[in-house]
Amino acid sequence: MTSGPSSSSPVPVPPKKTATATTGAQPPLSVSAPLQNTSAAASAEPSVLTSSSPAYSRAHPFLRKFQTTVQKAVAQAQQQNQSVLSSAFSTSATSSSSNDNNDNAPNQYGGKSVDEKIAAVSSGRPPVNRKSPTLAAAKATDAIIQKRLGQAHHDGHDRHGHIPALDENVYSDETFQKSAAHQGCGCSHHGAGSDHDSDDDARVEPSNFPPISEEAREFSERLLGQNKAWARKTEQDRPGFFAKLELQQKPQVLWIGCSDSRVPANQIVNLDPGEIFVHRNIANVVTHTDMNLLSVLEYAVDVLKVRHVIVCGHYGCGGVAASLTQKQFGVIDNWLRNIKDLYTIHRKKFDTLPHGGKEQQDLLTELNVIQSALNVCHTSIIQKAWSRGEKLSVHGWCYRLSDGVIRNLGLCIEGPGNVEEVYHVMDEVKSGR
Repeated sequence: MTSGPSSSSPVPVPPKKTATATTGAQPPLSVSAPLQNTSAAASAEPSVLTSSSPAYSRAHPFLRKFQTTVQKAVAQAQQQNQSVLSSAFSTSATSSSSNDNNDNAPNQYGGKSVDEKIAAVSSGRPPVNRKSPTLAAAKATDAIIQKRLGQAHHDGHDRHGHIPALDENVYSDETFQKSAAHQGCGCSHHGAGSDHDSDDDARVEPSNFPPISEEAREFSERLLGQNKAWARKTEQDRPGFFAKLELQQKPQVLWIGCSDSRVPANQIVNLDPGEIFVHRNIANVVTHTDMNLLSVLEYAVDVLKVRHVIVCGHYGCGGVAASLTQKQFGVIDNWLRNIKDLYTIHRKKFDTLPHGGKEQQDLLTELNVIQSALNVCHTSIIQKAWSRGEKLSVHGWCYRLSDGVIRNLGLCIEGPGNVEEVYHVMDEVKSGR
């Protein structure tokens, strides 16, 4: 048994084709040896598939192209590595000129020396921006966790009487190392402070958080202040309201409405929080591919056991008005196509009304509500609920902004009898499953 060729000897070149050959096929060519690229072989003999090799001219064009591609890729990678290292060194030279007396100052790569810069670039780690929102979010998350840990052990501190400290290797700001629980807590373990009702007001603002504008700060404080005033007044007028609300959610209604800010579901039907389950989207469209809506519908019907599903549109809907034009608005164009389809189906009816006028918009608004309500009835979720004998009705309504009154469009479906049979689900017992 003979051993294979050594790495130092060239791969044998196939003999040239002679005139007596009985076939026109090219002799087999081994491509494994040229692709090994070992240092010994490279120093001893040139590659078999070099341009000067006899085998190169007879090799399949794909092999020549493959080797050329590999060589270009290697050269490009080497050039990029050289460029990255040069960039790191140039950055080091620039920063060192201004920090000759502060070698330990952190830099944009998160290191403290040229070697650390090169290591950061070589490892593919992106530069660390100390002011980045990502880092701020991470710190805010850790602050929330620490605060909750502090609240959890407040009534029964652990054996050592303290909560875990922040990871100083990750967060080094002294301001941030003070937990929100310690800032707002007034127990003996945390020192004097405000009562626990103000725990939620405790804020941690490390110096390296992204700066917040005065406008954003004022906006947050105004809305949060209004929320507290509303909660205080509600509790005064109806003592125990929130305690009761926290313990149960038993709405009888699922509301499918438009996202328009002028059509708040609870207010326009005068229902308290907890009495209506809400799903809203642009132009209150119901489609069978909307997983968001279907998830809400299934939860409302199968878990909350609602008795009524209301599809409520509103006159003056911007989505409906846009559907009557040929303007492009972006991604929403695909969503509004459902309403455009309705327009084309009933085109003859629309042609009798002033084009683009209020009459056409109002008609399309009402047709959209009716079609969406029918689509609710067509879902397997509703069909299965009816097949189980559950009492469930689907309504079509339309709200008018000008007077605040809801119009009943006369559509109320309470069972599969008013839905085409093709949408019915087959009873599992009768189907033999």
